[in-house]
Amino acid sequence: MAHVSDPRFLVSHGLRLKGIAAAPVVADVTGLDERSVADHLASLRLDGHATLREGRVGGWTLTPDGRKHHAAACRDELATAGAEAVVRKAYGRFLSVNGPFLTLCTDWQLRSDAPDGTPILNDHDDAAYDAAVVARLAEVDVAVQPLLVGLTGSMARFGGYGGRLARARARLESGERDWFTGAMIDSYHTVWFELHEDVLLTLGIDRASERSGTSGHPARTGGIGT
Repeated sequence: MAHVSDPRFLVSHGLRLKGIAAAPVVADVTGLDERSVADHLASLRLDGHATLREGRVGGWTLTPDGRKHHAAACRDELATAGAEAVVRKAYGRFLSVNGPFLTLCTDWQLRSDAPDGTPILNDHDDAAYDAAVVARLAEVDVAVQPLLVGLTGSMARFGGYGGRLARARARLESGERDWFTGAMIDSYHTVWFELHEDVLLTLGIDRASERSGTSGHPARTGGIGT
């Protein structure tokens, strides 16, 4: 049986992944109803683990104490689920497709087929070029979906990523270009970034050690950052 996370933990985890977010966004990421999310956010604030920021870029975010508490909760949940071996195996498989995905993101944003080989911004006027990149994304998606099935079989909170990636891919393939790397929507890159972060948080790996290769896995290269 897959381990089912405590709802309060899911809310703090959603905030940790998003950085700053409104309650409806946390509800969407966690799969919880908005009323439950609002109650847990209020409880987290009372405990000093979350705060509501006002202003143009407002929303809920974890406090420094909240981030420490969340990190400890991640360790405890992984131990309770008995899923460390599964998650580490999935992490290794993820890294094997992360490089190709990063290259795809770069190819979507920049083209290197100029006569002098200088990278230029992709203005998306060449439908054939864009279609070829999207077709390569489909290959990455086919590779990552089984990985997510395996993760979800051990920890249920990973269950939302497959559908979110599929929705972003479908919108991209329907011609909505922003759904590849758009930053302000649930684009393929946005979801991929959160999946990567989720696995790192679950295993207690920081990005700096991953990039330097001191996490026990090879450092990643190329593309825009995830």
